[in-house]
This record gives sequence, C-alpha cells and structure tokens, in this order.
Amino acid sequence: MSKLIVIGAGIVGLSCALSAQRRGWQVTVIDKDFEGDRASHGNAGGIAVTECIPLNLAGLGLQPLKWLMDPLGPLSIRASYAPRLLPWFLALRQVAQPHNFQRIVQALASINARCMPDFELLLKETEMSHVLHKVGALTVYESERAFKADQSDWELKRSLGANWHSLSSAELAELEPGLAPVFVRAVMQEDWAHIDDPKQWVTALRKKIKALGAEYVTGQVTSISSADSEAASAVMADGRRLSGDKVLVAAGAWSAILARTLGDKVLLESERGYNTTLPLSATRLNREVIFAERKFVATPLSIGLRIGGAAEFAGLSSAANYQRSEALLQLARRFIPNLDETGATQWMGHRPATPDSLPVIGPSGLAPRVLYAFGHGHLGLTQAATTGELIGDLLEGKPSSIDLQPFAVTRFSC
Repeated sequence: MSKLIVIGAGIVGLSCALSAQRRGWQVTVIDKDFEGDRASHGNAGGIAVTECIPLNLAGLGLQPLKWLMDPLGPLSIRASYAPRLLPWFLALRQVAQPHNFQRIVQALASINARCMPDFELLLKETEMSHVLHKVGALTVYESERAFKADQSDWELKRSLGANWHSLSSAELAELEPGLAPVFVRAVMQEDWAHIDDPKQWVTALRKKIKALGAEYVTGQVTSISSADSEAASAVMADGRRLSGDKVLVAAGAWSAILARTLGDKVLLESERGYNTTLPLSATRLNREVIFAERKFVATPLSIGLRIGGAAEFAGLSSAANYQRSEALLQLARRFIPNLDETGATQWMGHRPATPDSLPVIGPSGLAPRVLYAFGHGHLGLTQAATTGELIGDLLEGKPSSIDLQPFAVTRFSC
C-alpha cells in the first residue's frame, strides 16, 4: 500500500487525506496541535462558489490609502512588516493587467464550478449533510453609486455561470427584516450556502479520517527532504523523519516556509482575519450577508452570529490586535440592530494568501514526490473538497478535470 504524509490538519489537509484514503493510500497526518485553533475554525462558514474575482487594487483610486490611514479599517499593514511585504505587493499589482486578470478569473471559475458537488459528497461521506444550508447569500449596498460600480463584476460572474438577481430595498427587508433599513439595493447570490459551524465540520472530518486508519503524529515539521527518488520525508523539529511515497504540504500560511526548504519559491502571506461571534444573536439573520462598502460579513451559524472581515498584514508571529474584532462589532451594531452581545468571543486567524488569489495545487517544481495544497485565502472552506479530489487524481496519476497549470508553484519563479 502506498503511503502519503500530510503536513497540516486544517480543512484542506484533511480533505486531501480522506481523498487519498478513498484511493487506497495509507495516510499519516502531522500537525503541531490537532485540537488547536486554525484558520479552518474561524471562517465565516460560507461556501462561496461564485467568488472568482481576484484581489485587485485597480479602479480603487485612493481608497486603499484611506483604509490604511484608518487604524481599524478593513485593510492594515503593520509598519514593521511592510518591507517584507513588498515582493508580494508588487506581484499583486500585476493582477490588474488584462491578460493576468482574465487568466486568474477563468482559473478560479474552473475550480469553483466543482466546489458545491464535491463539498456535498464530502459531507455525505462524513454523515454531515445536515450542516449545509443552501439559502444563498446577500450582498447589500448603502448607495446606488456603489451598486452600479460593481455591475461589471456581477456581469462577469454571470457570464461564467453564476446565478444572481438584484433586489430592491423592500425585497431585501422581506428576506432579512433584522437588517437596518439603510440599504438601497442588494444582490442575491443564489449559488452560495453556509454551514453550521466550521470548527465542528473540521472535527468531524478529522475523526472520520482517524476511524479509517490514519496515523496522527503531533509535532513541528521543519523541512522536507526528497533526495531519494523512491521516497520523500518530513523532518521534525525533534529529529524524527517520517517518510512516504509522497509528501503533501497543506500547512496553510506556514507552507511557504516548508516549500523553501526544497528550493521552491512561493509568494505567500498571512492575511490575518478577525471576527466576533455572538452566541445569542444567530436569529438576527437568515443567511450570510456581505456588506459591500464596509468589507465585512455576518453569518448565522449554529454557534451564534459570526461577524468577520478585515485584512491585516503583520506576519505569522505578531500579537493579535483584537481592537479589530471590536471594530467589526461596532459596524454590526450599526447595520444589525438589537444584537445580544452576551458571551461574545473574539478570534484572529491566518488566511494563507497568494498575490494572485489562486491556491497552489500540484507537485513541487523540484521534487515530484512532494505535492502542494495551500494558499486558498478566503476560499479554503469552499475549495477544500475539490482540492482533495484534485490531489487524489494526482496520486492516482489520472488526468485532472481542470487545467492545473494556473495553480502550479512554478508560476512564482517566472
């Protein structure tokens, strides 16, 4: 039986592990803390299958600068970290070039087209289908001007198969009476869904993989070795070396550190996200709501109303600034009246973000026995099941159902 070493027990790593088991591979999963917090636990719970527009600063004018000048705005770069962010930012600027933009949009649309059916199959396999709510999501606008400014993006999504329709303020009020009456327009994204609790789902997936015979090893991986043409190894901080026929790096925002030990260049940053969850306020909304101008979301989960957003670039080791969670709550108070804040909890997590908004999926450019599955940014939950299937096909040597070239790690070396 072939053996796969999976580094990382987040939603992507676990989805890949289960896919490998289904194909007859023996799996060992390594993580520094299987019960500990991770980006998979704190996301907004949305299955955002129509999100195919990459992060792009073109057309925003001075708005990003205004965000940066606001210490609690939706975008923050800690001054001490700014020099290290420069290569990533310079690559981000290339996204706006028409040929790059179209290529990225097409790649995101190609992977997202598979996400819902793959996710539903994974839920069924783990007996968790009941946690999925296919009720769409709403993007709400405070001004007609902002709504019109987004029309080209909405039409582009429609051309790629997204189903959506616009709503008047009266229609929005009927769907979401808990919102303040300040929104003039809204868009119903019909294809979206959300789940009850991301952490609950990750826990269920981890238990399923364990029950199928996976070995779980607790520890810190410091490097990857693939000098032997017959095997690849994960080298641990305590000196242990775990070897298999293949090694999969799915360590989220920490993945680039491991890729560099093989010589693969990766532009990957932690886009730190924040949230506040209100256990007694979930009934204030019926579905996920995206507040277009304010750049935050609110989702009714089984554990409460989760209010999330913000993008902070401060690296992997800087202390969290929970004033950002409080700022999100302040916005929520304005737009969702009568919140019950009893038992509110705050959270910060590391989204693994590439400058082109595409994940890294596929083999190392230098070591074919090492595979990568990381860099999903805001779409880790959405794309996890499909990433698992794509990795499974690579393990089997089967042709991929989508073109994986846009997701190759080698794109960072061009």
